[in-house]
Amino acid sequence: MNTVKLIGNVGQDVDVKNFDTNKKVSFSLATNETYLNKNKEEIKETAWHNVVAWGALANRCETLIEKGKMFMVEGRINYRKYVNKENQTVRITEIVASKVEEFAKNGEVRA
Repeated sequence: MNTVKLIGNVGQDVDVKNFDTNKKVSFSLATNETYLNKNKEEIKETAWHNVVAWGALANRCETLIEKGKMFMVEGRINYRKYVNKENQTVRITEIVASKVEEFAKNGEVRA
């Protein structure tokens, strides 16, 4: 089963692309991990995730998402690749969202 659930902060406002019959939005989401290394020092690592949403969810994201806000994203991991103008293969990993909800600092999901 290919499912993922992330909670993090939006790194940029949504990028909107309109097609003849559909809409796509994309944005970045930063998640943080904190752990202690072998010297008992606290290490904080940030991972950036590319998120895309389509159709009705894209419409909702366009009005809801703002840079810096915390969101919960559920969806699936998608891997794709293409050949660019320099004839190099570019590999992309993204989260295709099926659910996006604002997430309050107290852990409450806002519908």
